[in-house]
Amino acid sequence: MIYRITYDNKKRKLAHPIKNREELMALRDSKANLENLAKARQGDEKAKAELLQLAYNLGHVDGLIAGCKSQGSFFFHDVDCYDAEQSDAFKELILSKKEAIGLMMLERSASGGWHLVCKRLPGTTILESQVRVATELQIEMDTNTKDLQRVVYSTSGSLEDLPYLDDALFEEPMTAEECEAEFLRLKERERKRQEQLPAGAKKANKHFKPWESPSAGSGTVGTDPKQKNPSTGSGTVSSTGSGTVSSTGSGSVPGEADERTRFIFRECMKEEGVTDTDLVDQGGRHNSVKMILSSCTQLLSKEETLGMLKELMPNNWQDENIQNLVNDFYTDYYNPSQRLTLFQKRVFRESRRLGGDTSLQNESELSVQNQSELSKLFASKMPPEIPKVLPKLVKAVTQHTPQRYKATVAQAMFPPLSTYSRKLSFMYIDNQERDLRSCCLIIAGTGTGKDSCTKQPLQHIIADMVERDKENRDRLKKFNDEYNNKANNKQKPQRPDDLIIQTLKYDITKAALVQRMEDAQGAPLYIRLNELEQWDKIEGCTGRNNQFTTMKLCDDEGNDFGSDRASTQSVMASGCLHLNWNANTTLSKAMRYFKYVMTDGPISRLCLATIPDEEIGAEIAVFGNYDEKYDEALKPFIENLKVATGVIDCVQARKLAQQLKDECADFARLSQDRVFDNLTHRALVHAFRKACLLYVANGNKWEKAIEEFCRWSLFYDLYLKMMFFGEQIRHADDDIPTSKRGPQSLLDFLPDDFSLDDAKRVRRKEGLNNEGDSCIRMIRNWVNRGFVIQYSEFSFKKASKEDINSKKVKK
Repeated sequence: MIYRITYDNKKRKLAHPIKNREELMALRDSKANLENLAKARQGDEKAKAELLQLAYNLGHVDGLIAGCKSQGSFFFHDVDCYDAEQSDAFKELILSKKEAIGLMMLERSASGGWHLVCKRLPGTTILESQVRVATELQIEMDTNTKDLQRVVYSTSGSLEDLPYLDDALFEEPMTAEECEAEFLRLKERERKRQEQLPAGAKKANKHFKPWESPSAGSGTVGTDPKQKNPSTGSGTVSSTGSGTVSSTGSGSVPGEADERTRFIFRECMKEEGVTDTDLVDQGGRHNSVKMILSSCTQLLSKEETLGMLKELMPNNWQDENIQNLVNDFYTDYYNPSQRLTLFQKRVFRESRRLGGDTSLQNESELSVQNQSELSKLFASKMPPEIPKVLPKLVKAVTQHTPQRYKATVAQAMFPPLSTYSRKLSFMYIDNQERDLRSCCLIIAGTGTGKDSCTKQPLQHIIADMVERDKENRDRLKKFNDEYNNKANNKQKPQRPDDLIIQTLKYDITKAALVQRMEDAQGAPLYIRLNELEQWDKIEGCTGRNNQFTTMKLCDDEGNDFGSDRASTQSVMASGCLHLNWNANTTLSKAMRYFKYVMTDGPISRLCLATIPDEEIGAEIAVFGNYDEKYDEALKPFIENLKVATGVIDCVQARKLAQQLKDECADFARLSQDRVFDNLTHRALVHAFRKACLLYVANGNKWEKAIEEFCRWSLFYDLYLKMMFFGEQIRHADDDIPTSKRGPQSLLDFLPDDFSLDDAKRVRRKEGLNNEGDSCIRMIRNWVNRGFVIQYSEFSFKKASKEDINSKKVKK
């Protein structure tokens, strides 16, 4: 069914069935809808909110959709696109597979993506259906669009916006009673965790790729719906010794207990004070299993744990509450990247001597697939990958860059590009102006290509500046020669007042830097250093005495920089230093270089990049040709940057910055990591500046790809800062080596229902103190933010994603 959505005087959504194609086309092609569509596609958010709104998931309803319990036969599926070329390719792919996915309607969204309406297989939830379609098409999906009451902004009725529509969509095949029964049936499947879904499908993820995600404990999903009957609600079926059939309900077959698994499980029982009697006691076995799981999930796989439960509690191991408990621990609640405790390390070492350790989940092998997105990111061994769809300018700069170096060049391109615009600034979310200040420090191993991968792109970006600066350097030399050749009793020539030289040499002194700043008349300066240590020349000091004052000023708007001298020939000027820079170094050099100023500001002001190590003997990466065609591709963007000036309010960039700020703040609250929290403040400004630069370079036009790129750039930068400097900053007064571990959400370590003691135990394991009311303050903060629901003074429950979203909407 297709429903038109309107609002009553209390702003409640009302659904009205659309009977036929003619009625739908009249609504889509109405004058008001077409006018709003044209404005929406130019970035007008208010006009977009006035577009025709439709709903496709509902069964039988006529009126309020809030609280609707009628599941329809069709479902909505959203596909994001980032440019016209990709949009056309997706359209052809979707239409070519319309039979396989049960396509009923295909419409282009207001932002250029696609809305699909497909047949829902009986007995499958909306999320299962969306995963099936995404897997069939191999197109990433948004896991947040699965709610029954989902409302969609519609577009026009033209063939361009509506290339496919099946008239059968206007009729609901099921009766009202059948739709209500289906709703209850599916809710029961969700409650019992019987959905056939890959791991991660239940997590909030705008770019989920189900075909790449390993199967979760709640089952797997295939592209062929005939492979399984989802309505049975059962997981993997196995034969029992008696010839009957049993199911774990969790999608896992219990393993056979052996000497090693028995040893580990028994040691965990001893550690938690659990006896064999506790496991069969009706009133205590659930909590006893929970206590054992808190230790053994780090040491045994889920199948091995089930095998031990089957051996020790043969009459109860298949109870629904026990199966759900095991499934919850291995799917949601354990921290795969957490270091083993002393107890676990001992048991791990001793168990290896018993053999059969190939399936053991040790500290370095634990999967992170079921953690929150940022927990997974910071637990990963590799930084996040650069998005496949890039903003036009980033795509142009990196077009000849091998994939291995694309992320590096994409970070390094901003300092020279930021040097073109003069007296240009943007309104940030704090209502303060931010100009285009940028730096990039590449930290990578020796021989990885730090200089070679960026040399050509950066030289071509600043080619215009270099050519102009060469002429002015010649003029300056001519003036100096004339001045020095004049006798003291002769009138000296006047120094030209238009000697703008923006590109600096690495051996520049502070006095020369002040002079260049004065000559630039408000234009930014730029310097590229092959080695970070060359910065000592600019600071005028080295080693422990180097406080990086100039480096910190480079990132500060409205700074005061200059020099006062008594001599008539000395440089005497002051103003705001605006210096953008690129530099390279290795990790060991960076550690020594910033050793004494870890918490003094330079680290947070850096924007980092790296180059992944390759295998020994790897093939040499081949670059494209940096020729006139390359320069022509960059020219329109650079010209836009040259003419941009004044104060610009980029609404989309501010909105993005606020979203990223909220994500970082939420994760800081959950991880209780103060180092991460402190590093995010300036990193967010860097991401905001990049978004603004890309916006201006694109002719003051926003691209959806800008949002994804800047989101990636922020977390790529934060990942590297935490990996390279996190522990050094955290223990700035100690001589502790760096750690590869980033912050983790403490909620990931807690069960769904937890007590104050549970929270204190987690804090202790993470090295956080419980002095005073620190733990209570943490939980009170979580409750206020909607992460946690309080039952009583000492008991709490994790809030669902729906609870959190509802609280944010109310705010």
